[in-house]
Amino acid sequence: MVVNHVWDQTQWDNLLNGGNRLVAVFFSATWCANCRMIQPHFYNLSEGLPNQHPNVVFVEVDVDESEELARGSGITCMPTFHFYKCQTKVGEFSGTKREKLDRLIMDLK
Repeated sequence: MVVNHVWDQTQWDNLLNGGNRLVAVFFSATWCANCRMIQPHFYNLSEGLPNQHPNVVFVEVDVDESEELARGSGITCMPTFHFYKCQTKVGEFSGTKREKLDRLIMDLK
């Protein structure tokens, strides 16, 4: 599976309009050390989960490249993860706790 990179509102809307799948969004920045620390784990999850959880879509939004999306999503720190299902946010957390990220994806899928 691939991590989708979103830069504009149209891409964002298309991903969120995908029905009953879980959309896991990683808000990051290239200058953020904590983002660089958790990013490989997020990417590994996207590669490992398709066989177990085909209804999870992984998305990364660079807050510097997509300022409007970040602002519209209320991002105030990085890394921040949002989880959506049927266009509704069903979960959120900020930080680098791998176990929490894993658990939220398993619980929300």
